[in-house]
Amino acid sequence: MLSSLWEFVPKTWQDALSPVQQTLLELDQLLDTAADFGDQIVPIQELIFNSLQTGPSQVRIVILGQDPYPNSAHAIGLAFAVPAATSPLPSSLRNIFKEIDSDLGTAAQSSPDLKSWASQGVLLLNTSLSTTHAQSAAHAAWPWSPVVNQILKSVTEHNPNVVAILWGRAARNYSHLFNPDRIISSAHPSPLSAHRGFFGSKPFSAANAMLAADGHQVINW
Repeated sequence: MLSSLWEFVPKTWQDALSPVQQTLLELDQLLDTAADFGDQIVPIQELIFNSLQTGPSQVRIVILGQDPYPNSAHAIGLAFAVPAATSPLPSSLRNIFKEIDSDLGTAAQSSPDLKSWASQGVLLLNTSLSTTHAQSAAHAAWPWSPVVNQILKSVTEHNPNVVAILWGRAARNYSHLFNPDRIISSAHPSPLSAHRGFFGSKPFSAANAMLAADGHQVINW
């Protein structure tokens, strides 16, 4: 039997997630069943809530993706991020770095683990926080939505003007939780959709412009 997910919720988020503890128990059961069938869960259980190392009061920007990389060597619990030494990079992250270069006229300043983004108040969250190795969106039907809703509600309670960067349809399903004037949305950066609106969307300069207009320090992307 796997450990309870609640054990891995950082203390700064426990008040926010206490209303969905029953949902977390349901997810525990689903993870246990999947493990009993021999499924390899990604990311590893200890990293499922890795994105929550950025506390709710620290979040200035939310980047919302779909689900973890279906690769046990890639998924680290931060949306779009991979271990720093990963080579080659997953296509989605390569496309994100390409857009940074095009948008800002400079190469991305972050390591592929994107920890520098998180340390600056960027919440890197997926709409589904787990999947199975080698299977994209394997847990899309699991009850992750109430958990993600609760996370985002807590963020907007602390910062009603948080900037939301929503990539792909799954992410845009959460647009109602944000101030409409603070939403930057486009196609997902995956190779299947990047050329249908992600490239050229300039989300990084747009997000920084919003922060600067509020008198806040911009993100060093």
